[in-house]
Amino acid sequence: MNGAQSLVQTLVDCGVDTCFANPGTSEMHLVAALDAVKGLRPVLCLFEGVVTGAADGYGRIAGKPAVTLLHLGPGLANGLANLHNARRAATPIVNIVGDHATYHLQYDALLTSDIVGFARPVSSWVHETKSARLAASDTARALQAARAAPGGIATLILSADAAWNPAERAAAQLPDIGPAIVDAGSIEEIARLMINGKKTAMLLRGRGLIGDGLEAAGRIHAKTGVRLLCDTFAPHAEMGAGRVAVERIPYFGEQVTAFLSGTEQMIMVGSKPPVSFFAYPDKPSWCVPEKCELIYLAHPHENGVTALQNLAEALGAPHEPTARVQLQLPGLPTGSLNSLSIAQIIAQLTPDNAIYADESNTASLPLLMTLARARPHTHLPLAGGSIGQGLPLAVGAAIAAPDRKVVCPHGDGGAAYTMQALWTMARENLDVTTVIYANRSYAILNYELHRVGVTAVGENARSMLDLHNPEMNWVQIASGLGVEASRATTAEEFAAQYESAMKQKGPRLIEAMI
Repeated sequence: MNGAQSLVQTLVDCGVDTCFANPGTSEMHLVAALDAVKGLRPVLCLFEGVVTGAADGYGRIAGKPAVTLLHLGPGLANGLANLHNARRAATPIVNIVGDHATYHLQYDALLTSDIVGFARPVSSWVHETKSARLAASDTARALQAARAAPGGIATLILSADAAWNPAERAAAQLPDIGPAIVDAGSIEEIARLMINGKKTAMLLRGRGLIGDGLEAAGRIHAKTGVRLLCDTFAPHAEMGAGRVAVERIPYFGEQVTAFLSGTEQMIMVGSKPPVSFFAYPDKPSWCVPEKCELIYLAHPHENGVTALQNLAEALGAPHEPTARVQLQLPGLPTGSLNSLSIAQIIAQLTPDNAIYADESNTASLPLLMTLARARPHTHLPLAGGSIGQGLPLAVGAAIAAPDRKVVCPHGDGGAAYTMQALWTMARENLDVTTVIYANRSYAILNYELHRVGVTAVGENARSMLDLHNPEMNWVQIASGLGVEASRATTAEEFAAQYESAMKQKGPRLIEAMI
């Protein structure tokens, strides 16, 4: 057994079953180990931003780490934007990054770089392994760090000679770290605050928005009338008919301020106070009402689900939520194709328990409003705000949940960042339907240009936000990457194409001309 084999065997023994990869020369022994050790599924991606975004989608749905295999510092650097998104989502990921052999570093070969420096801003744990005999134990430590509550990114940098030199054995799984339990005294104190007559909101994040956590929040709402909220880009939420209703905080800061107006106390469950996404001249950055008291039921590293359940018991809440979302399908529109008609068709035709890997951006408001009362679904948004994640996120989600339909509503500008993900969808025959909103523009930036106070917009400025000349043809792009594709110009055309995609398995792309 060499170091690479001991590393891969440790991953398998610790429950890791998927590796998203774009390897190079320094990782060839790790590639070979995928044959020598059975149980780790390799998924090739053509760009490192797809690798890291797919690992994020997998981790959010599977609730456990995927591993990425990246080539030296530049390979890791290419994946940083979606590692930023994954860090904001608290997704468990283990990055395995190859490095030059220890004795080769002294020569400063062309691909030598500061890998630790690249890794540190997006990682909760970084370590360099320079001995084959330590590769297995360091891998177990990396997995423990990634699984530590609330979930994080662990980056293990493996020297090439640590991969090919002899090793002894795989390492056993280490105990999970956390989540910590919220003490009973805190629960009792917050229970008293919740019945003090003040206008109260509860801001949920993490496992408080899915499964037992969401159910417990619904019980608390039934008892107290507390307003249940989630962040604009809550990383993982269960929504739609039959679920406990949660209000999504708006995007723009002044909208958030109006949305929260009058709130006297806000209870945080794995969340942080809401702030404006960007700073704007003469607009507030801090969006919590001036006299609102912030109260923490559970910090991100604490067990928010158990805290919500214990709070429900302390309040004497009913055993079931009394108000659930009622199914309200919009019907199929006709005529013009726009963001609203697309949303209505998606809501009408998407089956139960679909996963939305959502980077719809300027089209998101009608989509989210319509989906709120559609069939039950899981919503995965752009958790860190760095565009170009939707397609990779869909890849990872589809691999984590192969029995569920994955829908990826995506702006054309953001999709251009990681269009290589379509190739992986085709190669792995993933059940993903991608809807490209083709407005030929970075449309959100047209709004932002005016919001930051720019009044004189000339030809050069407009050209920075425009995606014409030449126009991307997404039907040709997808077809060239192996994905069946079509173009819709009317609501009727889009409905027919989308219905067809929902009735078959495998990757599809629809270019919606809006």
